[in-house]
Amino acid sequence: MSSVQININGEVKDLEVEPWTTLLDALRDKLALTGTKKGCDHGQCGACTVLADGKRINSCLTLAVMHDGAKLQTIEGLADGDDLHPVQRAFIKHDAFQCGYCTPGQICSAVGLIKEGKAKTDEEIRELMSGNLCRCGAYPNIVAALKEVMNK
Repeated sequence: MSSVQININGEVKDLEVEPWTTLLDALRDKLALTGTKKGCDHGQCGACTVLADGKRINSCLTLAVMHDGAKLQTIEGLADGDDLHPVQRAFIKHDAFQCGYCTPGQICSAVGLIKEGKAKTDEEIRELMSGNLCRCGAYPNIVAALKEVMNK
């Protein structure tokens, strides 16, 4: 077992994990943060996207031990109590989800994308969000939600 200390959604947590435990499995199984979804488990769908030190990562492709001392943010940590994050509000307003399975990863990725400040056009948003798949096809609404938040 390995000891890992992470700041998750503003709270410092000490974990004991096997060295091969993915960050995704640690979040879901050790911390009961089940908003982060296990999709493909190969880094191809983006359902497991979280923010590590403000950057978007696929939590299924990284080991928990690699994030000792890191500041992590999951979908559970975006809202401030009942006050939703602007991206969460925009997703609701623009109906940017259908089944909802990909939504936590989409929202975390969108928050990271906006912080990066690289996307300016619809095409750039689509390209930079292309690592997050939506089987329901809510892409136009996701782009609309991001544009709204980016333009404020």
